[in-house]
Amino acid sequence: MSYSAADIQDFYLVSEVVDRDMAASWNVAPTDPIPVVLDRRGNEDEAVTRKLVTARWGLVPSWAKDTKGAARLINARMETVTEKPSFRKAAASRRGLIPGDGYYEWEKAPGGKIPTYLYGADEQPLAFAALFENWPDPSLPDGHPEKWLRTATIITTAATDALGHIHDRTPLIVPPDMWTDWLDPETTKEADVRALLDSMPEPHLVPRIVSDKVNYVRNNGPELIEAAA
Repeated sequence: MSYSAADIQDFYLVSEVVDRDMAASWNVAPTDPIPVVLDRRGNEDEAVTRKLVTARWGLVPSWAKDTKGAARLINARMETVTEKPSFRKAAASRRGLIPGDGYYEWEKAPGGKIPTYLYGADEQPLAFAALFENWPDPSLPDGHPEKWLRTATIITTAATDALGHIHDRTPLIVPPDMWTDWLDPETTKEADVRALLDSMPEPHLVPRIVSDKVNYVRNNGPELIEAAA
């Protein structure tokens, strides 16, 4: 994500920015901090507020004993997200959007894997469908500033069209006219969440082969999304 907190606030119609010190990144890895847009209501008589927060990439369910499994839960399959124990509670009440320019995938080829950057045809920011959780660290007392850890996962769906030959899965992308419905904290019934998921349009992204520099997490800069020479 190459945008500042102010950029995200403007584009995603955010009212409250909780963390303005978000660092741009062109090579996000599991357990890295990522921006998440969410709609929350403070009290029953308060209006819903759209917030920009930071979460760690890799979901830790609220019931988990520790955070060791987070790196395995960076993605959640759309087909089973309302059923799997690790995701179903978050799917019902903690849905978010993860802003991003695009994402990387590695296409299998006879000579090895080809790093490919996928992005919107209009090159506008994308909104990846996400779930988030708040995990209480049992080793810390109540009231400790680091007691709660917010984590997130990206929902994926089957890849078709131009994406299918690169990889069989792709992040589920929420179009702007569905942001409010997806984020609505009042939508909690499984059938309603399932209907939302099933109504998402098929992603249509543009692939660009990029340098294998992206294979190394220590590399991070806008040159990573440029076409390979």
